[in-house]
Amino acid sequence: MQRRSFIQAAGAAAASTLGIPTVFAQDWPSGPVRIVVGFPPGGGTDALARVVAQKLAVMWNQTVIVENKGGVAGVLAAEYVATQPSDGSTLLMAHINSHALAPSLQPKLRYNVERDFVPIVLVGVTPNLLIASPTQKAVTVKDIVALCSAEPGKVSFGSAGAGSAQHLALEMFKLQAKVDAMHVPYKGSGPLLADLMGSQIQYSFETMTAATPHVKSGKVIGVAQTRLKRAKGHPGIPTMQEQGFDGFEATTWYGLAGPGKLPAGIADKINRDVNTVLAMPDVQERLDTYGAEDGGGSREKFAKFISSEIEKWARVVKDGKVRVDA
Repeated sequence: MQRRSFIQAAGAAAASTLGIPTVFAQDWPSGPVRIVVGFPPGGGTDALARVVAQKLAVMWNQTVIVENKGGVAGVLAAEYVATQPSDGSTLLMAHINSHALAPSLQPKLRYNVERDFVPIVLVGVTPNLLIASPTQKAVTVKDIVALCSAEPGKVSFGSAGAGSAQHLALEMFKLQAKVDAMHVPYKGSGPLLADLMGSQIQYSFETMTAATPHVKSGKVIGVAQTRLKRAKGHPGIPTMQEQGFDGFEATTWYGLAGPGKLPAGIADKINRDVNTVLAMPDVQERLDTYGAEDGGGSREKFAKFISSEIEKWARVVKDGKVRVDA
């Protein structure tokens, strides 16, 4: 029901704004545009937002600012954008945390994904990378499971915050492996990675976007990736499925969304222009490096994707009895 109502709401929003003059959308933007990111600089969401923002700034001949508003695993940024004017001046780099996980994990959420946002375009879907600090000796999934079994509740896994994609990937791992482990939440991927590289924590199911530079430089160890297929940018790192976890798929995804009354004309223009950006060879090369695939497409495609993700992770939260402090 939730999925159907979300798609219907997206269609209704488009229909209700058909009367907006075409020239209004053509003239937009007439001033700076902000893309709000719900995490500190240095994380995957921030990296992809800046790739897109740089290209849109040139295309629109306007300043496009990436503004970081970290907190509550991306939820604070979503709360903020939901209250902003629906004139296209403020957009959200929507994220699995704010738009698929939070509805199940936080019953007192101050926004409604269906009502308060207009899905614009999916930017990319990435695996998470199970990564290890450089001093770890257990660097296969089998050995990590053995270590967790030998030291229940003591092996540390960092995340970008309670209720984040990294946290839920860990909970999925614990369920399938039948082990216990220590969850260490951070305020974003930047500080998490700093501590992992310094061996203050042992492992993380980090976003591939944020982890990639550090895996490539050898500062952390890539153990496994969490889509059923290997990402183009990491052909040498096996999937969790290849290492004995059948069907294990825990992605992180990113897309642009606007406040709930964003006119369809503006949303359509942004959709078209971001699709153009994503098709640029240099952008595609960057996305492949980060493991971000399957982006682009219609607004309806993004709306359907969000609905399916809400349903999927609601089941994981229920089965794993996952709780976070809202």
